Amino acid sequence: MIRIERRELPSTIVKKLRDKTGKLAAAGSKPVRARSMWRGAKALQRDLRDQLQLMAMGINCCMYCGDGLSPDIDHFEPLSLAPERTFDWLNHLLACAHCNSHHKRDLFPRDQLGRPMLVDPTCEEPADHLEFILSTGDYEPLTVRGEITVETFKLNRDALRRSRLAAVHMFSSMLRDRSRAMADGNHGRVEEVTASLREQPFAGVLYAMLAYKDQPAAALVIGTDTLQALSDPTVNFWTLP
Repeated sequence: MIRIERRELPSTIVKKLRDKTGKLAAAGSKPVRARSMWRGAKALQRDLRDQLQLMAMGINCCMYCGDGLSPDIDHFEPLSLAPERTFDWLNHLLACAHCNSHHKRDLFPRDQLGRPMLVDPTCEEPADHLEFILSTGDYEPLTVRGEITVETFKLNRDALRRSRLAAVHMFSSMLRDRSRAMADGNHGRVEEVTASLREQPFAGVLYAMLAYKDQPAAALVIGTDTLQALSDPTVNFWTLP
């Protein structure tokens, strides 16, 4: 899970969301009515999905687990608990079926003060709550909220763990390929690999590699060649303007 910047919507979509919210409020903002109106808003859902996909790091990537499994729109605060937020842009994220329908479902744990206990990657830094372990492919909780987030979305399920470990090797190989292309003056290949890095699933792996590169044991864990490739600031897509 990585930090994701929420996009400002085009005014046409903002108006549609406002109109839908008004109609839902007029109808009483009940969960049954909210689900019905949401199912009937297919064109609006397509517009929202397009905007969310522009936000996501990687093509069609779940904003929770990072896998590229053709995710759909998830309501961070479920419709069953907050039907009035059905058409709230700040409540929309991309989520794969595993994270959304199979695991999270209508779960939305809160603390004693009513504050959400799940990490929302569009409004906070997930790394404050979760640490990715490069050697195991697991997410290690750093806080209670991190622990609840890992458990709710099953972020350490075996298929994800193995896929993230494979992504460590894949990103390392691509980074070394990019470094060789730079050394050879092959700017076309550099641009090609850079674009591909941006589109890969499990961007959280590359995010973690960049965060780890300044640690004392980084060369042993990541490898000297990969570490050198990570030193190029243009592969850190999270800090560039």
